[in-house]
Amino acid sequence: MAACVDDVGKPRASRKVCVIGAGMAGLAAARELRWEGHAVTVLEQAGDVGGQWLYDDPRADDDDEDPLAAAAAAAAAKPVRVHSSMYASLRLLGPREVMGFSDFQFVPARKSRCGGGDNPGGRDPRRFPGHREVYLYLRDFYRAAGLTDSVRFNTRVVRVAVAPPPCRGGPGDALRWVVRSMDAGLWKRCTDDQMAEAHCVEEVFDAVVVATGHYSQPKLPSIQGMGDWKRRQMHSHWYRVPDSFRDEVVVLVGCGDSGMDIALDLLAVAREVHLSAKSVEAAATPAMSKMLARHANLHLHPQIERLCDDGRVVFADGGGGVVAADTVMYCTGYRYSFPFLDTEGKVAVDDDDNRVGPLFEHTFPPSLAPSLSFVGIPRKVMVPWFFEAQGRWIAGVLSGRRALPSEEEMTRSVEEFYRARELAGVPKAHTHDVEPHKMYELGEKYCDFPRTEEWKRELMAIISRNTSDDMETFRDRDDDSDNVRRCLQEWYALAEHQAQDEEDPAAAAAQAPVHSSL
Repeated sequence: MAACVDDVGKPRASRKVCVIGAGMAGLAAARELRWEGHAVTVLEQAGDVGGQWLYDDPRADDDDEDPLAAAAAAAAAKPVRVHSSMYASLRLLGPREVMGFSDFQFVPARKSRCGGGDNPGGRDPRRFPGHREVYLYLRDFYRAAGLTDSVRFNTRVVRVAVAPPPCRGGPGDALRWVVRSMDAGLWKRCTDDQMAEAHCVEEVFDAVVVATGHYSQPKLPSIQGMGDWKRRQMHSHWYRVPDSFRDEVVVLVGCGDSGMDIALDLLAVAREVHLSAKSVEAAATPAMSKMLARHANLHLHPQIERLCDDGRVVFADGGGGVVAADTVMYCTGYRYSFPFLDTEGKVAVDDDDNRVGPLFEHTFPPSLAPSLSFVGIPRKVMVPWFFEAQGRWIAGVLSGRRALPSEEEMTRSVEEFYRARELAGVPKAHTHDVEPHKMYELGEKYCDFPRTEEWKRELMAIISRNTSDDMETFRDRDDDSDNVRRCLQEWYALAEHQAQDEEDPAAAAAQAPVHSSL
């Protein structure tokens, strides 16, 4: 551990930090840690940055993984071989104006800044671009932030555990962490743990930041007859394109954003698409009503009562609703999973309620803080803004420039948070759904991270309203307020300036702002 001096003359500790994952959350954390003066190593299992946004087609996987069997294995906490859940037609639900890093806006690029010939398809200038544009933007950020020498690709983390006492050091005999990793390609080919163990490399770090995301481990419902149903079953994690569903009758379980979006994708080729909802009343939003009115081959049903081995799907509507289906696809979400993390039970995932805990402010486990932290656990937050705020907080705590409450105070805070949610009737499964005012409170309270601009919050409210009204047209509507329009003009002026400055990645890195002690 080295020491440096910040801009007000206060000594800061520089720690050796491992960030697991080079997706949006991991890159945000790594940049903040680097700015704070820490020595950062990012371990990424894929061959490029992007995380979820790095499109990965499971049909090209040599393992020929059975979708339902793989989903069942994932539900049992076994890691899946395919990380990304992106499908080919996916576009952002939010506009690019609110999806950028605080000092590196998500501007429509004039050309790829990722280098020569790796972008033959061009960039997507739309306000709600497709997933590939987000990936290319993250590539641009990765280079502009000077992280190219920090990320180690094709590296699978297989175990993270507290280092034994001889490896510890520093003030108060602080915890250190042993990180065991191996070549990701070899990990996929290994048939047993002993074979994998022989190819592992161990390193010791002062701190570990887990930023592996939570959209990779499928969560399956429990439906009578699932094990006996002979036709195709799969989780939406493995869905990519609609071609193989042509002329089929498809039942989608779940009416969330992905369920509705995939239904729209399938309608052009499938004979019929049936959506199954926990509550038909709750699912019958204006957006759903308009979809049903526009598409005669789309139908809404209550929950599935049972699957029959002859291909029939029986719905629990009391009226004997039955569909003879070719495919059942489970759009039922994902579970948190950290199969590599060994904390001896000090941090755990509640399998029944999908809650990670205990975590102080969804970030620090009280008994292992600050040497272990998590970025990207919360849902329903503005990204990457929230990831930046978490990263800056973690970086400042590790350097000693900011202090955490005591372990007892953090534990008590988590317990009080749980009680308050329970009294409010919030299910445990929604523990990590963060309310907007709480999201901004974290940045202001713990690291002086500025709130996102008021006009962006107003814009998101407009988009949310439009999405609830019409899932098919909200991206094309132009009903921004006068204030939002005025601010958008200013934003695009700044965007033009950034586009000019950032066309040369080397120049962009040289012009990256110096992190200040806020």
